Amino acid sequence: MRRRNRLVSVSQIVVVLGGCLMLQGCLVGAVVGGTAAVVGGTAKATGAVVGAGFDAVTTSDEETKLRREREQRDYDREQRRCEERQRQGKRC
Repeated sequence: MRRRNRLVSVSQIVVVLGGCLMLQGCLVGAVVGGTAAVVGGTAKATGAVVGAGFDAVTTSDEETKLRREREQRDYDREQRRCEERQRQGKRC
């Protein structure tokens, strides 16, 4: 009978310790998950800001390129008109 009580006591201790370890794992998981969520949110916000800045620079570059192309076409058109006027004996 004394041996059985000892076995029950040891079993109870094992169950309690196992439960504690599982709860500790849950708590650690919750903390790690919460930290990852905060870090992920910060990274997402930072990525959005960097992405917006990159879009702004890209848009500006594209607009600049389009403006230069338009100015070049205008210049070429004016040169052709001037050459045509010179052939007709007129001033540019």
